[in-house]
This record gives sequence, structure tokens and C-alpha cells, in this order.
Amino acid sequence: MEERAEEFGQVTRFTIAREVPMDAAAREALLDRAMGRNCKRKSSEKLRRGRMPSEGLSFVVRDDAGTLVATVRLWDITAGEDGPKSLLLGPLAVEPSLKGAGIGSALMRHAIAEARRLGHKAVLLVGDAPYYARFGFSAERTRRLAMPGPYERERFLALELEDGALDGAAGVLKASGRKVPAASTSLAA
Repeated sequence: MEERAEEFGQVTRFTIAREVPMDAAAREALLDRAMGRNCKRKSSEKLRRGRMPSEGLSFVVRDDAGTLVATVRLWDITAGEDGPKSLLLGPLAVEPSLKGAGIGSALMRHAIAEARRLGHKAVLLVGDAPYYARFGFSAERTRRLAMPGPYERERFLALELEDGALDGAAGVLKASGRKVPAASTSLAA
């Protein structure tokens, strides 16, 4: 899917594509640049560790030269004790020099649309509430839910892809996705 972004009056073309194993090193380097090396210590990481992203829901963005400039993954979780199957989004990262160009927004819209198309009912994340509100995320549906470690309550957000998907959901989120095969670590984290 080709998109266009504008930064400082210049139009940049980029392509959103499914992540492939060859993207692993470039993705990890981007995460380090965009989020710092401590991003692996976040509470969300407890739900991702040792798991593979949800089938068909790992995306990268490439610029005209084919360079990986953004990434996002969604992960299978259970929303609370015996709660509904849901997705955890993150991390979303954009090359720092390209922030504000609309690449992250286009990637978010694409990821949400694909999750909906694949039949998922809800997406949760920990992130900047004003940024994610534009996509429909709010803290309203996470009041009875918790992350499995320290987090900032006001940054714990949800988007129902189907109305009522999180009705009755309560408790701590649990990882429910496919485990990383013992011989492979390229798609983990």
C-alpha cells in the first residue's frame, strides 16, 4: 500500500508492507533510535516476550529507497481474567527525523483496518492519550483492566473494533499468542 507524507513542504512516498524476517535487524535498530534501548523494560514487553505477533499484523514502512522507517506490531492477548480475546498494539516507532510527516498515523490506520478485517474485536495499548485519541482510543474501556507490571493508568487505552467487545472485561492482561519456536527469535519482541 503506497502512501504519501508531507514534511516541511516536501512530499515523501512510502510503502506499508507486512514485516518479513529480513526486516529484523533494521526494525531493532529503528526501535533503539526511536524509543531508546530501555523500551524492552516496559510493562507491555511482559506480554510480548517469547511470543510471536498476531498472524498478519506486523507491519513496516519503507521509503522510496526501500529503507525501513516505521514499524508496528499487534499481539494476541486476553483482556483480563477469562476475558475476551483482544490485541495489544506496540511498539509503534517512526524514524525520529520523519516524525510529524504522517507516517505513524498512516501506519496506525492501516494496522487498525487490518485488525478489523481479520475479525479482531478490540485493541489495547499503552501510549500518549492525545495522539491515540484521533484513532478512537480512550481510557474509558480499560478502567477495570490492568497491565502485568508498572504503567501509567492514564496511558492505558483501548479501542473497540466491535461495540461492546470489552464489556465485562476485568483483571490483568494475559499473553495468549503463538509462542516463538525454540530455534527462532527473529520475530520475537
